[in-house]
Parts: sequence; structure tokens; C-alpha cells
Amino acid sequence: MTYVYLKFGQYSETDSSDLTINTIPLNVTSVGVSVSKTIPAFPIPFSGIVTGESVTAALDLGMATKQIDLSGFISETTLRKTRTAFDGATEDDDTARVFTAHEIAQMIASGVDSTGLQNNQSMNELVILYPSNVDEKYRDRDVDGTGSRGHLIPFNFASRGAEGFGDNDGVSFRGSKFPENSTSTGMTGFIRSFSFNMEAEAIDLSFSMQFEVAIIGP
Repeated sequence: MTYVYLKFGQYSETDSSDLTINTIPLNVTSVGVSVSKTIPAFPIPFSGIVTGESVTAALDLGMATKQIDLSGFISETTLRKTRTAFDGATEDDDTARVFTAHEIAQMIASGVDSTGLQNNQSMNELVILYPSNVDEKYRDRDVDGTGSRGHLIPFNFASRGAEGFGDNDGVSFRGSKFPENSTSTGMTGFIRSFSFNMEAEAIDLSFSMQFEVAIIGP
């Protein structure tokens, strides 16, 4: 699976149609998605005496933890980054450099060790592209929808429809929008853990990563 990208905090709206700048492409062999919902639950005393069946009351407060586990390989590749030049001069936005797998692994590790204030280091968005046959308005992509069947869009946890409509009936404010195309926003959050292995004679580096979906501040 090659359609997985990490976006640097420096990635901006001006880059929104280009996944080759301020991003790191990853050769991912496995993606694990887990959603853990937090619901306070309270067994009701004596409920079984009256009904012959015990009852538990639960309060859905809309809390859940969303986590993405990735594993795969980091390979030598060309990266393009916008940043401040070392001497403070203006640097060409299209400057491209070929980085070894080891350099990219070090770059990711450095980013995990940084904070959101360091936009050129930190990575705050994960993009996992997957094929879609039905667009954001429930239209068949081959009939009257956007694109065509198999159109690649980023994975996120949004539902189809505007506030109060479609799958968002009962929703007054959407936290995110269902993706329209491959350059739509993916999942924002932070890398909770990152590990990689340097093995003898190996050019590519195996890695594992845990990404947690969240709203980051500041």
C-alpha cells in the first residue's frame, strides 16, 4: 500500500493540490484502525430482582479514542520542503533533495520529538488514500457523482451530508467533512510512537507507527 503520506505542519492551503511537497510518502504494508468509545456505565442495583434480568445504564457523552497503527518500510525518495534557508535568505519552494531511508527515518523521529510550534519538523496530518464508489452526496461516481468508481479519497471519520442532512441528521456542527477528492484533508493529530530498525546490508528500513487522531494546540 503506497498511498500513505505524513504531512508536515508547514503544509498549507497553497499545497492542497500537491501531495509531493511538505509530505513524506510511506511504503505501508499494514494499516490498523481502532476506535475505542468511552461510555460511563452503571449497573442498576436490584434491577434483576424486579425484572428477572439485570440492567446497566450507560451515558453516551460522545467520547472516543481513534488510533491508527502503521507498519511497513521507509525507502530512499525525493522530498520537497518549504522552509527558511540556513542563512536566512529566501529559498526556492521547489527545492528537491533525494534522502536516504535513514535520513527520512531520522526526520520522522525528530518530528515526533518536536512540538506543533516547529512547523518544519512536526507532522500533524496522516493521509491514507482508499478507493471509493460513492461520493460525499451519496451519488454513484460512475453515474452523476464526483470522479469515477475507485476514486481515491483520504480516510477520516466524517459522515456524508451537511449538518442536519444525510448521515449527519442530528448533527449541528461537523468536526470534519467527508472527503471530496484525493487532496481533501485526512486525519489531523499526532504521532504517539515511532520505531524503526537499522539492519545490516538493508537499504530500506522497517518501521512501525502509532498515530492518534486529535485536535492539536497551540
